[in-house]
Amino acid sequence: MEKLNKTPSLIKDLRSLNVVVFHPDDNDRIKLVQQLQRIGCQVKVSWPTPSCLPQKIDIIFLAVQPDNCNMNYEWLNIDNRPPLIAVVTYENPTIMQTVLQIGALAILPSPIRSFGILLSLVVTRRVHGELESQRRRSDKLETKFLGVRQIAEAKNILMRNRNLNEKNAYDLIREHAMKKRITTEEVAIWIIEANETLSLGKVDPNIYNLKG
Repeated sequence: MEKLNKTPSLIKDLRSLNVVVFHPDDNDRIKLVQQLQRIGCQVKVSWPTPSCLPQKIDIIFLAVQPDNCNMNYEWLNIDNRPPLIAVVTYENPTIMQTVLQIGALAILPSPIRSFGILLSLVVTRRVHGELESQRRRSDKLETKFLGVRQIAEAKNILMRNRNLNEKNAYDLIREHAMKKRITTEEVAIWIIEANETLSLGKVDPNIYNLKG
């Protein structure tokens, strides 16, 4: 029920979208632009497809046609690229492969009709939002796991050089973090970097006392 309640807000948000349409100047583009403007979107058009994206774009409509399937635009591979809707005229293996390669989240078939444009916008925005949420959760987990590994490595360094057991090594890291008002991960990184630097020569045992 919570997901269904989000639908009206998704539709309302469409009115503030900045949309770019990369499509030849034909009836399909005219109908697409007109319908997007009726919805309330701010629309920019361009053809041929430029090598750089315009600034502040929320969603992309891109024509995928037999004569432009070799898409090597750098902006297709940038991080946090706006979601993309493919406008297709044909259904053949080459077109389908191109649609998959460019990462289209929805397909709008030609000839363009007013029906389907609103739905493609809503679905694309929703899918893109969920993918971004998953990416953020994945980044947090990756950061957490990295921190766990760093702390484990720092504990091993202290255990070897201070003859501590695992609990006492971690307590030392935590106490220093509290004293310095930094995270245990930051203390661990400092220990690891100091150990790597000093491993090239004679290690001063005092470096592991975590004083100061």
